[in-house]
Amino acid sequence: MATMPTFLTRLFRPFTTATPRMSLNPEGRSTQDFPANAQKCTVAAGCFWGVEHLFRKHFDGKGLLDARVGYIGGDASSPSYRAVCSGRTGHAEALQMTYDPEQLTYNTLLQFFYKMHDPTTKNRQGMDSGTQYRSAIFYHSSEQKKEAEEVTRKANEQWYKGKISTEVLEAGQWWDAEEYHQLYLERNPGGYECPAHYVRNLPDLN
Repeated sequence: MATMPTFLTRLFRPFTTATPRMSLNPEGRSTQDFPANAQKCTVAAGCFWGVEHLFRKHFDGKGLLDARVGYIGGDASSPSYRAVCSGRTGHAEALQMTYDPEQLTYNTLLQFFYKMHDPTTKNRQGMDSGTQYRSAIFYHSSEQKKEAEEVTRKANEQWYKGKISTEVLEAGQWWDAEEYHQLYLERNPGGYECPAHYVRNLPDLN
């Protein structure tokens, strides 16, 4: 397996100096195209390249309207990838999705979130270590908070034997990552994917 070379490629890849953007608008799509009832789901599960790739692969055409990688949960304004990787800004690498709740539920997205990464390793996914790789759900409403806490409780009891370290936090300021991070694995087939990112064969939660 070529895991180590791809990890080193990620580690030593040049950093961009471009400033992150606050918009949620992939491939030039206007948010005016979204239905009025569109909702957001924001999660952090380690390196955002693989997180975006897996969610798009499973939910494109099934109610997922939009997905952007970026930074959330920190203190600095307009954080760069270099700054986030330093661990000093407090941000997590994250994915923010816009979805149609008539086609795709928040519960479905959260159950998939707990299946596609390892929520038991605090501040780490695979070989990627640091607070920027923490597992977290960032809720956008009191209803989302309640559902996130309930899904987390059930996943902890039924799937992970009480070992979940995922945080459930209110969503704060979101910053889009630099453009070269968006759709990274689609544009760079064979690029680095965290080995912890795969869909686990787990039954639906009761």
